[in-house]
Amino acid sequence: MLEHQRLLLASASPRRVELLRQLGLEFSVLPVDIDETWDGTEPAGDHAERLAREKAQAGRACHPDRIALGADTIVVVDGHILGKPRNRRQAAEMLALLSGRTHQVYSAVALAAATLQTALNVTAVTFRELAADEIDGYLATGEADDKAGAYAIQGRAAAFVIRIEGSYSGVMGLPLFETAELLRRAGLMPAVSAD
Repeated sequence: MLEHQRLLLASASPRRVELLRQLGLEFSVLPVDIDETWDGTEPAGDHAERLAREKAQAGRACHPDRIALGADTIVVVDGHILGKPRNRRQAAEMLALLSGRTHQVYSAVALAAATLQTALNVTAVTFRELAADEIDGYLATGEADDKAGAYAIQGRAAAFVIRIEGSYSGVMGLPLFETAELLRRAGLMPAVSAD
């Protein structure tokens, strides 16, 4: 059985670090830089899985002796991918688009070892109607910065959510069920103790 200390999280996301720690694993963190540009035609699930694979492969390329975990999360509404907003104006437009509607969050995870495995979770999130001053107030918190779809469900945006159908951790950025399954197959999941 492989030692779980060999795991490398190829991400700069503090949310992914926090989520992965919930699985009781020891790991190191290596932020990787890949081109996350969407070509405008790639299906959302394929796009998320490709980015997760590229992150895992980039981590593994830096440390071939390690097993690298990569993940990517994108927000989709009406077939349009909402990436990370470039500025506050774009963030406000994204939140206005999500207001009073259901959108999908595609969260992919990839594990690069001797082989490369991926998994995808799709979660539906429904927002209540948001007033313009609520959007402005939320943007002033800075939570929307560098977040797919311009919101962080684990922060103040939780007050916007009427319903989630799927994985809360997936919306945060790392679907823990799918992640644990990949790690289990690779022999990296520790046994759960009753302590």
